[in-house]
Amino acid sequence: MKFLVINGPNLNMLGIREPHIYGSATYKNLTDKIEAFAREAGYEVEIVQSNHEGVLVDTIQAAYGRFDGIVINPAAYTHTSVALLDALKAVGIPTVEVHISDVSKREDFRQISYIRPYCAKTIAGHGFDGYTEAMAFLAGLEASK
Repeated sequence: MKFLVINGPNLNMLGIREPHIYGSATYKNLTDKIEAFAREAGYEVEIVQSNHEGVLVDTIQAAYGRFDGIVINPAAYTHTSVALLDALKAVGIPTVEVHISDVSKREDFRQISYIRPYCAKTIAGHGFDGYTEAMAFLAGLEASK
């Protein structure tokens, strides 16, 4: 299994950004956790973070034919980006939407997700574990084919 993990804007600021919401762990702590889980499970993983919507779209498009699943935390683009939805639909790769915080308990605008209709599952409020849960879920989908 080969997974692409995509992180959107400001996630590179974990540990600094709103620690009362996201905790004190850093983005490096997150990537280390994802890589360790993948290694132990025998998965390949590529992790990309960008603050730029076009880079994220390009990353999704470049995933076509290369990955078995996508784990995406679009961050603020969750609530604004039809472009990310269209890119995911175009490549047709099974995808799980992940959010570190429980967006259902936050501001009203965070209740909107443009990518959710495409995703096989949404995991929110599970912290960094949401990423590993998403990979395990996608591996189960692939195994059931």
